[in-house]
Amino acid sequence: MFLIALKMLVGNRGKYFAMIAGIFFASLIITQQLSIFIGLMSRTIGFITDTGQPDLWVMDSKVQFVDDTKPLQDTRLLQVRGVAGVAWAVPLYKGLLKARMSNGTFQNCNTIGLDDASLIGGPPVMLSGKLSDLRLADSVIVDEAGANGKLAKMGNSPKDPRIPLKVGDTLELNDNRAVVVGIARVTRTFQSQPVVYTTYTRATRFAPRERKQLSFVLVKAQPGVDPIALSKKISSSTGLAAYTSDEFKSITISYFLKNTGIPINFGIAVALGFIVGTAIAGQTFYGFTLDNIRYLGILKAMGASNQLLFLMMALQTSLVGFIGCGMGVGVASLTGILAKNSELAFKIPWQLLFITGSAVMLICILSTLFSIRRVIKLEPGIVFRS
Repeated sequence: MFLIALKMLVGNRGKYFAMIAGIFFASLIITQQLSIFIGLMSRTIGFITDTGQPDLWVMDSKVQFVDDTKPLQDTRLLQVRGVAGVAWAVPLYKGLLKARMSNGTFQNCNTIGLDDASLIGGPPVMLSGKLSDLRLADSVIVDEAGANGKLAKMGNSPKDPRIPLKVGDTLELNDNRAVVVGIARVTRTFQSQPVVYTTYTRATRFAPRERKQLSFVLVKAQPGVDPIALSKKISSSTGLAAYTSDEFKSITISYFLKNTGIPINFGIAVALGFIVGTAIAGQTFYGFTLDNIRYLGILKAMGASNQLLFLMMALQTSLVGFIGCGMGVGVASLTGILAKNSELAFKIPWQLLFITGSAVMLICILSTLFSIRRVIKLEPGIVFRS
């Protein structure tokens, strides 16, 4: 009986390919839009992910997300170091500085100032140069995307291709000379701005002079000390906010979810994909059922139960859903591969495949239930009257 169901499905090629197309576009839109959404959210916490050495991030209690820096006095670093259970605590500067390009234009850069002695918080992957070279005079490390893109040197004419920055080139950061001593690979920022690493002392010298310039204090707990308990101790003794990396990531993501239109925009796109897929697949499968109503009636007259007919139709929609979902996820994954080194934020975790599969399964179930009603109400003898 199930073989008959498959032959009925494949035999009507027009409806067969139309149903696959509906599932394909639904799974493609759902996977693609959710992948871009997850990619954007991962970029908001990219700097936290890249800075994996500390257990805790200490900051002003009014900070709402990682880019919302509220500078502290340098004496706060000594207060944190004095809390029992702290193995080490180092300063970190994070701010936007303007780089002057060779054609006179300016480009905002995320400037990261690392502890002069330990260089904790440096880029995760060095492509050229060494992290220790930051101890050289006026040295900086530039991220790969920025060096090849927005910070690349202009050609002799506007039509000439831009020349990527390399080790030995110089930049002008806030009217200060900076020498590129390394190129690093880091997670792209939410605004896709270039990232420049230097030492804390040099970063505060590059930055406009302010009374408070300490953005974060990075803390490592002593062996055997619970980081969560230590964060509470630091908060109670200093009045500052102290979060683990996971907590800081959650706070940052929550801010963007609550205070931007990103979830609504992508949610609407995903909902439209689901609705369009359900409408196309449901309507096409209903038409397919009407085309084969005579044969279903004959099977029912021969003793096939409603339950068996439902299973036959469920097999048909499941096959269509499996093929369409595989094609949709495959094309979406190909999009992510092609956009790997572009400005497009794209990330497909394995959980997303489960979400897409569940959505396609729901579309198939709704399509089957929409069509089985006609079969259940069918009188077997009516197919023989004509």
